[in-house]
Amino acid sequence: MKLIWLGHSGFRLEIGGQTLLIDPWFSGNPVFPEDQRAAAIAGATHILLTHGHGDHSADSVAIAKELGIPVVGIYDLLAWWEQKEGIKTVGFNKGGTVDLEGVKVTMVNASHSSSVSGPDGQPVYAGHESGFMIAAEGHTIYVSGDTDVMADMKVFHDLHKPDIGILCAGGHFTMDMKRAAYAAKTFFDFKTVIPCHYKTFPLLEQNADALKAGLPGVKVIEPEVMKAIEL
Repeated sequence: MKLIWLGHSGFRLEIGGQTLLIDPWFSGNPVFPEDQRAAAIAGATHILLTHGHGDHSADSVAIAKELGIPVVGIYDLLAWWEQKEGIKTVGFNKGGTVDLEGVKVTMVNASHSSSVSGPDGQPVYAGHESGFMIAAEGHTIYVSGDTDVMADMKVFHDLHKPDIGILCAGGHFTMDMKRAAYAAKTFFDFKTVIPCHYKTFPLLEQNADALKAGLPGVKVIEPEVMKAIEL
């Protein structure tokens, strides 16, 4: 299993014979090198989208059209895109599980918001925010999406027992490193934690020191853009 950070909250996950692009955001992403886009999306089989905000969804439709692959995520937004943009979609909702050719993906709750920019620049409802449990190759990966700490996380652990956590941890718009560490040690039993939604802008946290300090005994990996992590 191979994981590659695409900057911000974007990841390329090669797992179970599939290549999943999670919240891929390239257009306007200040930490993603433009000349790496082709390599980032090569051979992708699905796009997983946690919610509608532009720093997660802005490139999803274009990639789906370019590669002829489905976007997988909240039904409300994807049904609209399928009708409006003519793309392939796999729309489902929280608590539901879809089988992506051997990779099981369960949608779970998140505590955030979700919208896309309307014609006048005002936010338009885009279905609820979410996270994912991704299971294959003997691992379960919790992708938090944009969220704060939630008591729901105990239920996620009890039902799914994820061993890898990809956690938003930049602060301001989501939980910060300290709160992410609290969530991980209080509700989960991760072997590996990878932070995201940080470093992108000065407004966000720039390192994972507080996350590492709060999770002794857990392998905390600070990802580097377009550098593969073997899991």
